[in-house]
Amino acid sequence: MANKNRSQWDLGRFIETLTYFEVVPLINWIQDLFQGRTKDNQNQPNGAKQVGVILVAGATGGVGKRVVRRLAERGYRVRSLVRDIERGRSILGDNTELVVADITNPETLTPLVMANIQAIICCTAVRVQPKEGDTPEREKYYQGVKFYQPEIVGDTPENVEYRGVKNLVEAAAKYLPASGEKILFDFTNPSTEMKNIWGAVDDVVMGGVSESNIQLVEGTALFAGNVSTANSGGFASVRTKNFSPAFNLSGYEGIKLRVRGDGKRYKFFLRADTKWDGIGYSYSFDTIANTWIDVRIPFADLVPVFRAKTLQDCPPIATNQISSFQLMLSKFEYDGELNPQFSPGGFALQVESIKAYGGETLPQFILVSSAGVTRPGRPGINLEEEPPAVRLNDQLGGILTWKLKGEDSLRASGIPYTIIRPCALTEEAGGKSLIFEQGDNIRGKISREDVAEICLQALQQPQACNITFEVKEGEDRANSIEWQKLFAQLQPDSASQRQL
Repeated sequence: MANKNRSQWDLGRFIETLTYFEVVPLINWIQDLFQGRTKDNQNQPNGAKQVGVILVAGATGGVGKRVVRRLAERGYRVRSLVRDIERGRSILGDNTELVVADITNPETLTPLVMANIQAIICCTAVRVQPKEGDTPEREKYYQGVKFYQPEIVGDTPENVEYRGVKNLVEAAAKYLPASGEKILFDFTNPSTEMKNIWGAVDDVVMGGVSESNIQLVEGTALFAGNVSTANSGGFASVRTKNFSPAFNLSGYEGIKLRVRGDGKRYKFFLRADTKWDGIGYSYSFDTIANTWIDVRIPFADLVPVFRAKTLQDCPPIATNQISSFQLMLSKFEYDGELNPQFSPGGFALQVESIKAYGGETLPQFILVSSAGVTRPGRPGINLEEEPPAVRLNDQLGGILTWKLKGEDSLRASGIPYTIIRPCALTEEAGGKSLIFEQGDNIRGKISREDVAEICLQALQQPQACNITFEVKEGEDRANSIEWQKLFAQLQPDSASQRQL
């Protein structure tokens, strides 16, 4: 005889859940067949792309457009700062998000422009072009290739090289994550992809009738619904689809949630395999009603569980292959024990961000400056031996002097930084051996392609933090470059330099 107290089970919602998470591939294959869809692997959530945005200023310039291309090719989420959308799209293509802003006008560096940034690469520079003697096809003054008498066009070096850089540094200080943190999900400015990553996994999968969802509301992700103990149920959750490639969080200590709850106790899960019903690593946390709190979840404190039962002798989670995330409200804690803060009915948990914390400090602001910035007016300098930018500094509006002041604004900011001072830039293919030096004495040339690669490499090198260096190309081609060794030979800027 049927139990009259049982609620009606929703078979349709059960199938929807399995379909959303592609638990039964046959169901999805049949749906695709009847709807004329083909499998699109580009819709697979990508752990590398989910990590915070790299903002590129000066994105349409000679170095900037190469930085954007290389970032996109390696799976970074890139946001390019441009003055003109149509021109930016024609130069940069479709592999980058474009935002309109002007670093010389701090009011344009809005939360929309700066939100969810993990790091900044600044390649901005004043426009320098020949006064005469150049061909119509040549748009740039190619320093180091052939000399033409140059002049500044457009905005002044003071506005671009100093005040513009300073504006960007001051804006960055407000939005960059704390040192050693990595943004995983920033719901204050969610990407389009983020809206299609999270889905409900409620106790309907076990015959229950609880119901929840996740919505992007007012700069937060709202996990809300109604949890019921009918049909022996009692949990509601939201979970991400599996990421491919997975998140690599090795080198971090744990996860930090920024949440506002309702006084209930919730669970947070990580998974390191892609099985639908596999091992989850769980952490329970209490909320304070209507109060924003930070919840730190050390990887070492995660509890391995399978269907709410703890597993003995289970290895720690593989932090280098985090494949999914989950939030849950459950009647149960572990091994049959009850959640002391549980009550059936409505619930709501707002999430502002999910970050990894406790990682190594990496550069967060890469500034492309120029060799020679300290040479104008330096005693003992023979101007006849110096490149044109040094000889003509005054005629070019003090371009190098203002670049140095822009560097100083970054050094004094407290943001972990790398300042790259390339020698004369060329349009050559690159791929040469590289020579790093400090002291601002070297002369030579270097391909813009190689400078772009140095920018990307600096983002990944703890040894690149708080250093200023000059770079030129060597004579030989480089089959491979030991980046860690190159950066390790450099000395960090002194404390006095960083307090200018």
